[in-house]
Amino acid sequence: MNENQSKPKQEPSLFHTLLDDFKDFFRNVSSGGEVKRPVRRSFKELREFYIDKDRRKLLESKGFAKRWFFTSFWLFKAMLLKLRPVRRVLLVIGIFFLLRATDDSMNHNDAALFGGLILLLILMFELKDKLLAKSELQTGHAVQKALLPPEQPEIPGWEIWLYYRAANEVGGDLLDFQKIDEARYGIALGDVADKGLKAALLMAKLQATLRALAPDYNSLAELATKINQISHRDSLPTSFASLIYLELQQKSGNVKFFNAGHMPLVVVSGTSVRELAKGDVALGLALESNYSEHTIKLQKGDFLIAYSDGVTEAQNESCQFFGEDRLTKLLHKVTDLSAQQTGEKIVTAVAGFVGDAPRTDDLSLAVLRRI
Repeated sequence: MNENQSKPKQEPSLFHTLLDDFKDFFRNVSSGGEVKRPVRRSFKELREFYIDKDRRKLLESKGFAKRWFFTSFWLFKAMLLKLRPVRRVLLVIGIFFLLRATDDSMNHNDAALFGGLILLLILMFELKDKLLAKSELQTGHAVQKALLPPEQPEIPGWEIWLYYRAANEVGGDLLDFQKIDEARYGIALGDVADKGLKAALLMAKLQATLRALAPDYNSLAELATKINQISHRDSLPTSFASLIYLELQQKSGNVKFFNAGHMPLVVVSGTSVRELAKGDVALGLALESNYSEHTIKLQKGDFLIAYSDGVTEAQNESCQFFGEDRLTKLLHKVTDLSAQQTGEKIVTAVAGFVGDAPRTDDLSLAVLRRI
């Protein structure tokens, strides 16, 4: 153990932390009001979290005063209902004393101080819960990151670029690469319905199932059928997953694949861009689903692209989708690019389109180029 490792991590200075925060705040204000944008975005996320779609739609039909009143009331009510019972009672008591501080019949300062201390105590409790949850999610993120494949796995005769970005700490997209034997290689890209920790756990199970079964099946139709049976048996009632699984051979342009409910694969040959046929039913929905194995042959320079809905359904601040048309137009211009350059071009285009809007879905991408 070296000297740096033996030293305990020093706690940051409160004074310097607050000083830096205020400097950043006033710097942003002086540079053109950039503080308003994250505040406005945070308030929008607050409304979407606490107020359901029906009520948000109802608010649109009301005038400014009524909209402000109902929004405030519904936010406050939803916040109270989501607190634990003891904290809910403490919050009401704290607010009561803050309101009593305006009454001339009692000491203003004592009431305000007591109410403020109660609110501070509740804030500390909630922050503690949040930090514990965040720590667990960060651990899950580290585990999920360790399960990701290399960005550029090596297969003779192929260029491959794989990309994964979760919308939150953990994601529900599946992206994997597996060397089955000396001649066969598998690439999987899928999407578990739902988000967050639940989707991440189901994704890890699907990945483990696929890795365990793939070496034992030469028929991809039979492999998909078996995975579906396991998914239907073990998944939650409302859970399902889409999955594209590709099997490549070194120095061969033939690609076998099955598509279980995922977006169609895209083939780019020169300036020609075409989607392959849509897939079969998603995994876990029905026990007796049938799946088909398909084969496509790529020529030198051709691309085969698999992606999650985090590409085409990425939304900007106006709630517009990136869409398949933008993706197709972009792919018309990748003829002379490598797999990595093409993938980075797609990711950059999506990020530029989304701008400062919050990410609403995980983004996964697999770009294969026959060389």
